Amino acid sequence: MKLVSLRAWFAVAVASFVALSRVVHATPQAAPQSQGSPAPLKVFILAGQSNMQGHAHVRTIPAMKLDARLVPLHDAMVGADGTPITCERVWISSIGCAPEEQVGKLAAGFGAGDRGEKIGPEFSFGLTIARLLDEPVLLIKTSWGGKSLHTDFRPPSAGRYEFNEAELAGFNKRGVDLATARAEKDAATGVNYRLMIEHVRKVLADIPRVVPGYEPKQGYELAGFVWFQGWNDMVDGNAYLNRDKPGGYAAYSDVLAHFIRDVRRDLAAPQLPFVIGVLGVGGPVEEYGPEQQRYAATHRNFREAMAAPAAMDEFKGTVTAVRTEVFWDREVSALRAREESLKPKIEQIRADVKAGTRTRAEGDAAMEALYVASFNERELVLLRESVSNQEYHYLGSARILAPIGESFAEAAAALLKQRAAPESSNGGVR
Repeated sequence: MKLVSLRAWFAVAVASFVALSRVVHATPQAAPQSQGSPAPLKVFILAGQSNMQGHAHVRTIPAMKLDARLVPLHDAMVGADGTPITCERVWISSIGCAPEEQVGKLAAGFGAGDRGEKIGPEFSFGLTIARLLDEPVLLIKTSWGGKSLHTDFRPPSAGRYEFNEAELAGFNKRGVDLATARAEKDAATGVNYRLMIEHVRKVLADIPRVVPGYEPKQGYELAGFVWFQGWNDMVDGNAYLNRDKPGGYAAYSDVLAHFIRDVRRDLAAPQLPFVIGVLGVGGPVEEYGPEQQRYAATHRNFREAMAAPAAMDEFKGTVTAVRTEVFWDREVSALRAREESLKPKIEQIRADVKAGTRTRAEGDAAMEALYVASFNERELVLLRESVSNQEYHYLGSARILAPIGESFAEAAAALLKQRAAPESSNGGVR
């Protein structure tokens, strides 16, 4: 393909995605049955906040092909017509991404439910785990944007959230009644943890509702749990007073360890393999530029705190951490930094249009000429077609979220392989 044809190719590819990748999640087809006894269903739980929801619009998937390393994954995600496939051996129940529960065979569209069809880590996770395992798979996804571990997902054994001295001083300064603040905090504590556990139990109590053709005699195995959360804790300077100092997020590590213990207890799976997706927005801290240095210490400290439970003796061999920073799109990030240098000229063009010294058409033409003069054809495609959201949502890029989901699946499969005594059940959990 010649370089000059890239934009035309992407226009066709994106149009095909929008037109052909729609999936009806409410009417899943029956699970295929093999000869003899059906294999136990492998169940994986995916939980977290907005990045577990996933904000990668399907239109960003074709841009994966511009990186040779991502071509095999891209090709596994799309069919012969170039649109996202439906995985015949993986089913999903998801809450939090849409007003109502979404169920069906795994396909695109189980990401965040606003502004078009999106994918999160679940899509490439499911496709990869199906490749690595022979059994049928059920994903149970519980994800809500803007939720913290210190309060919203706080597990029971972590106890009540205790206000620190700075928070108490702030209440006093603003005239906030402490008893009211205490009651509101207690009411909010653990809400999403409970919703998560309740939904997992609901799905496992009636698997045929989500996986038609499932037979109770085949049983199911709680095969893994993936945790992908952290933004709301990382940016909370009230809950974590010393974020820029080593150990400033030690409370997060402590609560996450309680979370792992409580999930295992509440789902009656003492050795449930647990994957921690370590927040990596912005890429490796060691590569931060001058404008990012003010965040370097807090980002580094938080990432270390997220990964810490995986190094605890009690979790050895059953908990692992995946550093998602390595999947950050450095190429697109560099292009966006170059784009920032165009802002003065862009603002002048807009000012001219507003003042009437240029027509809107003239302004659009001048803007396009500026970009064409500043970026080559491939760079323009990456800037315009691989990004669909903000940096804190991994740019809403399939080039980032798809390999993250793949890595989560590989980590979960590795833990599952290590586990000596699988946790199985023939129906329901405690």
